[in-house]
Amino acid sequence: MRERIWALLPLLLLLPPPLRGGPPDSPRPELEPEPGPLQPYDLLYASGVAAYYSGDYELAVRDLEGALRSHRRLRQVRARCARHCAARRPLAPPGAGPGAELPFFRAVLERARCYRSCQTQRLGGPVSRHQVSEDVRSDFQRRVPYNYLQRAYIKLNQLEKAVEAGHTFFMANPEHMEMQQNIENYRTMAGVKESQLVDREARPHLESYSAGVKHYEADDFELAIKYFEQALREYFNEDTECRVLCEGPQRFEEYDYLRYKAGLYETIADHYVQVLVCQHECVRELATRPGRLSPIENFLPLHYDYLQFAYYRVGEYAKALECAKAYLLLHPDDEDVLDNVAYYESLLDDSIDPASIEAREDLAMFVKRHKLESELIKSAAEGLGFSYTEPNYWIRYGGRQDENRVPSGVNVEGAEVHGLSVGKKTSPKIDRDLKEGGPLIYENITFVYNSEQLNGTQRVLLDNVLSEDQCRELHSVASGIMIVGDGYRGKTSPHTPNEKFEGATVLKALKFGYEGRVPLKSARLFYDISEKARKIVESYFMLNSTLYFSYTHMVCRTALSGQQDKRNDLSHPIHADNCLLDPEANECWKEPPAYTFRDYSALLYMNDDFEGGEFIFTEMDAKTVTASIKPKCGRMISFSSGGENPHGVKAVTKGQRCAVALWFTLDPIYRELERIKADEVIAILDQEQRGKHELNINPKDEL
Repeated sequence: MRERIWALLPLLLLLPPPLRGGPPDSPRPELEPEPGPLQPYDLLYASGVAAYYSGDYELAVRDLEGALRSHRRLRQVRARCARHCAARRPLAPPGAGPGAELPFFRAVLERARCYRSCQTQRLGGPVSRHQVSEDVRSDFQRRVPYNYLQRAYIKLNQLEKAVEAGHTFFMANPEHMEMQQNIENYRTMAGVKESQLVDREARPHLESYSAGVKHYEADDFELAIKYFEQALREYFNEDTECRVLCEGPQRFEEYDYLRYKAGLYETIADHYVQVLVCQHECVRELATRPGRLSPIENFLPLHYDYLQFAYYRVGEYAKALECAKAYLLLHPDDEDVLDNVAYYESLLDDSIDPASIEAREDLAMFVKRHKLESELIKSAAEGLGFSYTEPNYWIRYGGRQDENRVPSGVNVEGAEVHGLSVGKKTSPKIDRDLKEGGPLIYENITFVYNSEQLNGTQRVLLDNVLSEDQCRELHSVASGIMIVGDGYRGKTSPHTPNEKFEGATVLKALKFGYEGRVPLKSARLFYDISEKARKIVESYFMLNSTLYFSYTHMVCRTALSGQQDKRNDLSHPIHADNCLLDPEANECWKEPPAYTFRDYSALLYMNDDFEGGEFIFTEMDAKTVTASIKPKCGRMISFSSGGENPHGVKAVTKGQRCAVALWFTLDPIYRELERIKADEVIAILDQEQRGKHELNINPKDEL
């Protein structure tokens, strides 16, 4: 495997970056560095959030805005230092023979030393001060600080800044119903104009691309071309920046479980492979809008699709042909564009040989690099024993919105024979052999509703899965084992700032039972009722293979007093359990970071002495409610985990709502590791029970 990587590495190193067509853009302005060392953005963020909750909104605004500036400055410093050190410490391809790779690694180490020294100097202190947790990194990626800013600015009566912050957050979180309502209120009640809805984190290339589309739809093709070309230059600039920001420690979370199973946890963390995967993923990051992860908005294919037609409309047939051939690099079997290529070639001057016009060089170099990266990653995966599946970055869902238009200047009859082929591209539909209505296998369980009665697919509602005594016992043990933020990376309020979330796993319950902190009998009840739920789901949906636990979690959400007036958010936003819900596209994309291996879900409720908290199913628009379910003791809702079942939880406005949440998979490789350990603990328990009269064993020692 190592030999294969070294054989490909020189090609990758010697490949120049994609070309920037057209005149260069003016350099992006850098933030003026503040005097003194740069303050870590995670500390400023924590201070701002604490100030918000304490009611000091001026301090909250100051520190949250400071955190955002610090975050941007840190990215600029890292990018600039990476470019500087790449120029000063170039990497020469390794030669042949024993030890030939040593000069290469020496250059890598020298570049790393340069990078760290540059950062230390520009940041005004050790780089380690700016290492942040994954939770903070995730919050900034999802633009959570802008949610706090919007609220703080409202408290300070600074409407214009509140609108900007709210809109910036909403652009990355379009499913957030509370912010959606806030934006509508700003428009209707406060008279906010469309021009005031500013996205403070807008990516330049997507802004230029959107402007190009607007001019295209207005038939102003000259301006459309101008903005499309500008968008391309900006895209390749941002791609370069994204790549240099990968030069550092990377997380490789998608493959943690497989690495664990293969015993290669440390080996696969090799810096080179992680950086390569990070750089390869820049395509995904730059190709879609934040919060709108559907490939419908995949930047490059649609861009060249628009651009080839725009050049055709202004009579630049050679450039139209270049763009059409560039599009075919991503979709070589697209019959529509293949027809367009033939049509453009027929329009060229006789002095021009159609074969001499090749695909745009900028995209040709980009695709060549992308394919080499893919081959390197697959080679590393094969040799190191982890699983890697190349995503389809160029999915062809959607398309230009002018499929039925005939180009002006071409008569209709002629267009039918020679004109541009722009047939509608539709999303594929997946048919599955779904069953339901199998036996419930336990006595006293009451069938309530099936899929048809719940207005959906693969849904069932059951009552009396738990008795009243079991509900009370589980609710009692919950207070003894639950930890605030458990299951939510330590976040007290992961989905809404108006509720507190607490959770616990089966293994934690059994551990507490062994330690005597809760009754062992009650801890075992948690284990037993989750197994009961698994068997019910497996039987009712008539599955032909074993259903395994993917994750089991007891969770309670508590309404925070003083924060319930005029609430219009959800306790848990509308989502699907194994795919990324895209309400605007009416699609659900089964790709990371979604838990794509989940197949069925279930929720088993423990109480009803609270207000709000109804479980709801919706259409894929995340707005149209198709069913609403009021939790109560012993009630269980179960459903398939895909995009056919978007769901969420209404706000809990008073009291505490508790349930056991269960996710299942049909793939044994994704079995819940904690569940496997819990099974082992239960086996020990059973063995002790059988032999406790024969042997004098302390359960704690046995554990």
